[in-house]
Amino acid sequence: MSHYHGSCHCGAVHFEIDAEIERITVCNCSVCSKKGILHHRVQPEAFHLISGADHLATYQFGTKVAKHHFCTSCGIHVFTRPRAAPQLYTVNVRCLDDFDLNDSKLSFVDFDGHNWDRHVSQLN
Repeated sequence: MSHYHGSCHCGAVHFEIDAEIERITVCNCSVCSKKGILHHRVQPEAFHLISGADHLATYQFGTKVAKHHFCTSCGIHVFTRPRAAPQLYTVNVRCLDDFDLNDSKLSFVDFDGHNWDRHVSQLN
């Protein structure tokens, strides 16, 4: 299991994850596509908020199940509690300071968050 460090742009929020990142999810919902978020799911025990809890705010829309957490100082979206699995975290892979997004072994998987209900029914 690899250990990664993540942060927002201004450095107010720091987190760590333990994960093997081989698959990254690209969601086309209105929030993720406008922000350019790339997701990787992490179990709660593998996610550790190191600092900046007092700099985090939460944005919710629609069903208000998903919780999009961002830094109130710089506005960077660092992680989510996703609608599809609210018990998990999805970290914004672009916020991982020591992860290479250009690694050729990565697979990028599309998630149709724009048509969430239809997409999820097709998975079941």
